[in-house]
Amino acid sequence: MASPNLKDELSCSVCLNIFRDPVTLRCGHNFCLVCIDCVLETQDGLGVYSCPDCRARFPERPALQSNITLRNIVEHFTYFRPEDMEGGIFCTNCINAPVPAVKSCLHCEASLCSNHVQVHSKSPEHVLCKPTTNFSRRKCPLHNEVLKYYCSNDRSCICVTCCLAGDHSGHKVEPLNKASQKKKATLKNVMKNLSSLSKEAEEKLQYMQNRQKEVQEKATDIKEKVTNLFIDIKRQLEILENKVQAKISQEENQISGLIRQMEIQKNELSLVTYHIEELCHMSDPLTILQECISVPYHTSEETGYKVRNDDHDGNYMGDIDEGQISETLHTGLSDIMTFVKSQIYVKENRFTSLDEDTVAKNLLLSIDKKSVFWAQKLPDLGHIELPGRFNNCSQVLSLESFCSGRHYWDVDTSKQGEWRLGVSYSTIERSGDRSYLGCNDQSWCLCRSNNNQYSVVYDNRETMLGHNISHQKFRIYLDFYGGRVSFYELCSPIRHLYTFTTEFTDPLHVAFYVCGVNTFVRISY
Repeated sequence: MASPNLKDELSCSVCLNIFRDPVTLRCGHNFCLVCIDCVLETQDGLGVYSCPDCRARFPERPALQSNITLRNIVEHFTYFRPEDMEGGIFCTNCINAPVPAVKSCLHCEASLCSNHVQVHSKSPEHVLCKPTTNFSRRKCPLHNEVLKYYCSNDRSCICVTCCLAGDHSGHKVEPLNKASQKKKATLKNVMKNLSSLSKEAEEKLQYMQNRQKEVQEKATDIKEKVTNLFIDIKRQLEILENKVQAKISQEENQISGLIRQMEIQKNELSLVTYHIEELCHMSDPLTILQECISVPYHTSEETGYKVRNDDHDGNYMGDIDEGQISETLHTGLSDIMTFVKSQIYVKENRFTSLDEDTVAKNLLLSIDKKSVFWAQKLPDLGHIELPGRFNNCSQVLSLESFCSGRHYWDVDTSKQGEWRLGVSYSTIERSGDRSYLGCNDQSWCLCRSNNNQYSVVYDNRETMLGHNISHQKFRIYLDFYGGRVSFYELCSPIRHLYTFTTEFTDPLHVAFYVCGVNTFVRISY
């Protein structure tokens, strides 16, 4: 039989396993081909190579010589000792050839094949179990006896002596087989729960994978739209730039035209002056009186241009009309922004107004119906009781409703008090606890409490926001067909706070709730 030390001699010092495709370095040490290749690759950048065993140095990467003799020895060794490769357990008594064991005796600490187990002692102390090489874990560490019982109180396996010694007196002790059967029953229940959880996880995974596919398709479509949008923006900006540059050049060239006119006029004046001088030297009165003199000259009042701009009247000759250029630029950029907003299908609803027929009695609306303020006590002005008015909660809905498209509203809020802002169906209750925004399944809102805590609420389920919110301006974003209500903090850059996803069934109104001294909410202009 092979010597136990032979395995060490046939083991690679890198991976510590039996050699596979052994190769030899010039220093004489052997390694697995894959192992030494990896070692040499890590040394490529060092400029020198060395043996992992003896540290012999090589100026160039050493050639690897296959060790055929060692490979044959390894193959012969593993043929007669397969357990060294596979981890199998063989009969202790079969010394001529390895025979797989079918049982192990805990008392003898030996493994037995099918032949030897038949002649083995059947006395009670010789306990047989599945083949094992770790006998210590099946024996009591205190008494070195076979573990036969299980203590439920201590959750430990114990031997007979442990039971008799009194350490487990009063504890629930039962045979290992019985205890293991109970644990198996418990594990089966756990498996059922795990199966249910696994099925749920599989369904969620499938849902997320489907959602991922939908999101990827949607992202591709949006990317294409955005790319085309920027191409159009760049084209329109280029057209606008050319238009403005042409306008500037036109203004710039205006003085050149005026100069040419003045040069012509100057030449004409010189000719007229020369002619007049000739007339002045003539002595014939008749010729002088009959000669017609035409002066080609217009004053600055007649032309509308002034050489100086002292009195601010008329046009200053040679100036550039920056106001007209700015107006051209502003109008062009405004047209481009209108085009961009029309392409992204998001409408900023600045003209949304609040419905005075829904406002609670303790609230005040601004004249433009864009703002709502909390009032501790309002004088009785003979309010008409309306069925749509909120009774015991300080709320108001918008006059307009929205049943399609994408919309957003920028909202200013007070630094103190309690407020809520969001969207709601018109069918929201007008009184009772479920009439408050977020306390029902008909409204979605962002909430600020008196202690400066922010949350989002829907169907009486509150989700706290961990964001450090320091601004008082927010955005409500509604995608009706997409089934999304999002809230943003209008800081720099804009920050997303939360998004509700659902399927809207009825038109939605903007909705506000305010409570507390100096508390208000205002739709921004």
